[in-house]
Amino acid sequence: MQIGFAVLCAGSIREKNVKNVLLWCLLDSAGGACGFWSVGYALAYGGDDASKGKTFVGNSGFFLANPDIDLGFWFFQYTFTSTLSSIVAGAIAERTKMAAYLNYSFFLCGFVYPVCAHSFWSQNGFLSAFAQDPLWGNGVIDLAGSGPVHLCGGAAALVITIILGPRRGRFYDDDGNPLEEPRAMGPHSVTLQFLGTFALWFGWYGFNPGSTLMISSSQLGKVASLAAVNTTLGAAAGALSGMFTSTIIDERKTGVFQWDTTASMNGCLTGLVAVTAGCATIDPWAAFVIGIMAGWIYLGASALMLKCKIDDAVDAIPVHLFGGAWGVIAAGLFSNEYRMEIAAYSTENIGWFYEWGRGSGNFTLVGIQLISVLFVFGWTTVIFTPFCLALKYMDLLRVDALEEEVGMDISRHKGPAYSNESAKSEAIMELAASRRNSFDLSTSGRGSKKKMDRSVSGRGSKKTINAMDISNRMKIVPSLNPSKTQMSLNSMNNIGKDTDINSEIQAITEMTASKSNLLDTTSGSGLENA
Repeated sequence: MQIGFAVLCAGSIREKNVKNVLLWCLLDSAGGACGFWSVGYALAYGGDDASKGKTFVGNSGFFLANPDIDLGFWFFQYTFTSTLSSIVAGAIAERTKMAAYLNYSFFLCGFVYPVCAHSFWSQNGFLSAFAQDPLWGNGVIDLAGSGPVHLCGGAAALVITIILGPRRGRFYDDDGNPLEEPRAMGPHSVTLQFLGTFALWFGWYGFNPGSTLMISSSQLGKVASLAAVNTTLGAAAGALSGMFTSTIIDERKTGVFQWDTTASMNGCLTGLVAVTAGCATIDPWAAFVIGIMAGWIYLGASALMLKCKIDDAVDAIPVHLFGGAWGVIAAGLFSNEYRMEIAAYSTENIGWFYEWGRGSGNFTLVGIQLISVLFVFGWTTVIFTPFCLALKYMDLLRVDALEEEVGMDISRHKGPAYSNESAKSEAIMELAASRRNSFDLSTSGRGSKKKMDRSVSGRGSKKTINAMDISNRMKIVPSLNPSKTQMSLNSMNNIGKDTDINSEIQAITEMTASKSNLLDTTSGSGLENA
């Protein structure tokens, strides 16, 4: 799962922040392990004893000090914890400080998530179906975490994304004026996006069938097999629903059939999130229906995020928050008596659609599921909002605007992620001059002549970019990262066109000037020491 998150997030963002998000995904596993080992597991499952009645959190097993702890169970639950943290990482990519990430990752894994997990799955949880006296005779149905993992992670992502604010240029120009249309930012690699999606789909077979915890009996084997089948159908239906629906919408708007890869991939992931709760208690046809609905929910939620100017870099909020909420509710609609009995759930109340077969419209199970959704969302937002506001107040949340413009890889990780073959500075200067001359003779089909020489606002003086100036500035850039001695020819392909290269060169130059005291050093650490 972590490989899938890392590759998907890296492909979904811009090239200049790839190293940053990959490091974050590694730290999800590292920081999550520390948080869940020291505090998280004890709060989630420490001292489980059905005879104690309902409790808010566990109270023993800190640092795994209790020798009776099932270490296999700890490891399986740890994988859920690191997954939740990665959900947030993708949403706030490209503009968040490392200090903020380390703090919120530990806080989520060590405190926020364990309370949700305890409530859903502990023998002492007030929502748990495995408690001695479960809520309203049933308790919540959520085998593998649509609620405590995905809904919790999505809610946390929503909170911190709103407080953090959008990336520069996403919804507003440099003067703060709203753009007519949101500016596209990524993906830089659809290949990585697809690889990440497939890796996550494969990893889901460990989460959903694996949540039976054992297949030592034929009955548990049937439950795990059903979970695997339903996982497959939910993902497939979500992918198809997202793709075909977005295609129909585009055709109605433009008259052209276009097949949206992002809608397909995120529809697939939303289907996986949605089917996670009821994968052991629903029939395969219901998993397919849940997946179709998940694709539609993703498209609607994604459009809502843009409408509200909430900048989610990888669409994690539509996939996990909205998909997780739908999954928990769907389990209350489609769970049938036969499947619930095999999976060891109480059958006092069953899915609402099946209650009509009993001659009643008993809404109890759906009510339990709705209460569970509200609890996870309420708990996460209430406890995580002041935490994020505190990070913002202490200036630990967002990176400097100039570093954001240059990119986290150059400004904080000692250079870009991709090392392309470089060209000599003389050749770059000659190419820039020739392209400038040819551009001056052409209107580029836009109806008006645009000159490459353009005035840009600096931090104290007006600067003009021309071919010679570009070459001179390129000679400055390697001092930020001695391992890169030239600019790639590929980076020059768009010189003189209406692209971001001039603004990026300007930003790098401004950063160089603002941190000029570092340029005389021989350590080669560049901006990392700033």
